[in-house]
Amino acid sequence: MIRSVLTPVFIFLSLALAGQDPLRFEKEVNDLIVADSAVNQKRLILFTGSSSVRLWHNLEESFPQHNVLNRGFGGSEMSDLVYYASQLILKHKPGLIFIYEGDNDINAGRSTEQILANADLLVKRIRAKMPKAKIVFISPKPSGSRWHLKAQYEDFNAQLKQWTKSQKRIYFADVWSPMLDASGNLLPGLFLEDDLHMNEKGYAIWTKVLNQFF
Repeated sequence: MIRSVLTPVFIFLSLALAGQDPLRFEKEVNDLIVADSAVNQKRLILFTGSSSVRLWHNLEESFPQHNVLNRGFGGSEMSDLVYYASQLILKHKPGLIFIYEGDNDINAGRSTEQILANADLLVKRIRAKMPKAKIVFISPKPSGSRWHLKAQYEDFNAQLKQWTKSQKRIYFADVWSPMLDASGNLLPGLFLEDDLHMNEKGYAIWTKVLNQFF
């Protein structure tokens, strides 16, 4: 009994050392779960992560043959998703989970080692409740506003891909490469005015990539 009470505290303290305070997302997460009672749990496929997931407003239209649920929360890092895994992932018991984290981590100066350590912790939390769930980590995308961090993103993507290969039922979805042209530059017309978040053309690329994991 004591262990079950203390575990969330230890999780919070470990994450606080590696990232920002996850409680900054408490209201947004609470707003997301208000309608949980209406969620269709049958063959549920869950998308979660930072704003690139949160802003995927036509997610259901992108995957019309599947029962998909959007649980993205903007500005989040991998450590934040670890903290809110129970509310956003575990309670729904999805058979397939798409995770987009790492983009904001890199922009905040987190090392690849820090991000992967939190990814491993997240997987352990998921596996404890759903040992057979299929987990797909979506690579951070390229964007004009963060192009100066290109080398860090490429290093993280390479190591994330390698890490997933060492795990069971965990996969790497590369959305970085198809968003570049043959010269390695960003394809035009994929982003909103902020040059960070995607428009429908950007999400169309994601849809094509992610469809292969269903």
